[in-house]
Amino acid sequence: MLRSMTGFGEARTQTETVGVSVEVRALNNRYLKLTVRGSEPYPLYESELEKIVRRHIRRGTLHIHIRVDRSSPAAVPPLNIAALADYVRQIRTACDEAGTPEFVAPLLAGALALPGVAPEPRGSTSLPEDEWPIVEQTLEAALAKVNAMRHDEGQAMAAELLGYHRAIADQLASLRELLPGVVSEYRQRLLERVRQAVAEAGVVVSAESIIREVALFADRTDVSEEVTRLTSHLEQLAELVRKGDEAGRKLEFVIQEMGREANTIGSKAGDVAISRQVFEIKATLEKLRELVLNIE
Repeated sequence: MLRSMTGFGEARTQTETVGVSVEVRALNNRYLKLTVRGSEPYPLYESELEKIVRRHIRRGTLHIHIRVDRSSPAAVPPLNIAALADYVRQIRTACDEAGTPEFVAPLLAGALALPGVAPEPRGSTSLPEDEWPIVEQTLEAALAKVNAMRHDEGQAMAAELLGYHRAIADQLASLRELLPGVVSEYRQRLLERVRQAVAEAGVVVSAESIIREVALFADRTDVSEEVTRLTSHLEQLAELVRKGDEAGRKLEFVIQEMGREANTIGSKAGDVAISRQVFEIKATLEKLRELVLNIE
């Protein structure tokens, strides 16, 4: 069945040591694109997260927000006690020798910031082994909800696409009824002009000339092949919609080809009534094109 490329899903997993919540928002895109936000270090691991996403989704822009609440406090990095004691001793000695003991306290207040006393904080750049399975599980649960929404919306879109298919089929049937009358009307108009020319100027036109002119017109305006191809594309469109299974790009191509055939029919037919039918077909094709852009 068809699936839309838009959807939303969220999931949460709580354990004794960690709480993980994941939100996924999906929008349409010709390709798969991820944007990851949230708790460190997960925004740095788009490639790992993409492997999980590809199990569920093939196309679309996905905005993923991962939040991890860790209940166990992070370990406090140890101070370098020996270095701190050495700094304190040197500060006091320097102030005593300079005769400025009042500077000891202010200088000691900044001792922790001196090089080598406290280790510099470092952000985690590796996936926490104990958290990753929980994050993966929660992300897959959120993606399952996204796909459920995309599937429901895809069913509604399939019904709408088949409605447009029926509309084009009806317009094409009306166009076929008009085609036989194009040549006969041209023949009638040509005969009228010949009669008028004969009456006004006494020009003699042979029957063979009229027949040849009508035959040439019929050949120039013959759109039977284009109508046949357009009908074939229309049947293919219905088949793709009913089959589904990542049909978005194929539908885009079929609709593009249908538009080309419709343009050719309109330019070759040379009839106002047919041009109107072609206009209606192209208007419906435009609605199809806009809808298909949001199908996976």
